[in-house]
Amino acid sequence: MAYLGNVPARSFISFERQVFTIVNSQTAYTLSHSVTNENDIRLVVNNVVQEPGSGKAYTATGTTLTLSAALTNGTDEMYCVFLGRAVGTVNAPAGSVGTSQLVDLNVTTGKIAADAITNAKIADDAISDEQLDPTVITGQTAETSIATDDLILLSDTSASGALKKMTRANFVSGVGGTNTPMFHAFQNSVQTVGENSDIKIVNFNEVTDTDSAFASNRFTVPSGEGGKYIIYGCISFSADVAYPHAELYVNGSGALNGESLVGNMGSTMRSCFTSRMLTLSAGDYVEIYTFKGSGNTNTEASGRTFFGGYKLIS
Repeated sequence: MAYLGNVPARSFISFERQVFTIVNSQTAYTLSHSVTNENDIRLVVNNVVQEPGSGKAYTATGTTLTLSAALTNGTDEMYCVFLGRAVGTVNAPAGSVGTSQLVDLNVTTGKIAADAITNAKIADDAISDEQLDPTVITGQTAETSIATDDLILLSDTSASGALKKMTRANFVSGVGGTNTPMFHAFQNSVQTVGENSDIKIVNFNEVTDTDSAFASNRFTVPSGEGGKYIIYGCISFSADVAYPHAELYVNGSGALNGESLVGNMGSTMRSCFTSRMLTLSAGDYVEIYTFKGSGNTNTEASGRTFFGGYKLIS
């Protein structure tokens, strides 16, 4: 007659057995597998099953088996059977564990190998100051000098905060600024100056002109170079004159006077000097004028009459 119902199992699971080597006067033995308590094993001594529990034949916890009385080597035999541990084990097939099998927030750092997290696994902009330890910077020794190959890390605000490195050479060149535009010119030939009227000083020869901004005896502020400037000038006369003035004109008007009687230079020469800080915009121009009394007099050239200026670093 055919069998009705589920097919009976044709194989059985065997439980692991551990045989102990008896040591005289010893009551503590090491189990090959950790257990919760003595009820997880069946202990057999000299083919007699022992009663588990405190005050009985034995107790067990973790990997420690404790007997209530020591046995004798050569006379006694002892083994145990792990009741809750089958010999056969089943591993999950490769690639079969997905996120649904993992408990949320349950992967610990002990499960991640050292240096296993690569740049590809870190989201852009994911690391903020919350994840950074300030001692990375504050714990370092402050440097008193900069070596040629030292690097400085910067956040470029013009490129959405992109990090960029800078060497000593381009860092030093990029810090601060230069006092340019800058110009200086001297009068290379004498000029006759009448009395009691403002006279523009001409016949200048450039010594320096960083931005090609000095032309036709005037300085014109280049595009994009507005700011504060120091403008100066000196006018020397070949004869004694009364109350000489050096005057700065901005955009053809608004005289800014300076008077300085230097005294005798040689026999009768007189000089006057002016220096002012001016706030100028691109396209503004500055010229130097003089005013004096005492008739027609020539200026003193050969570098004694000069005109110059430079932009202040802001």
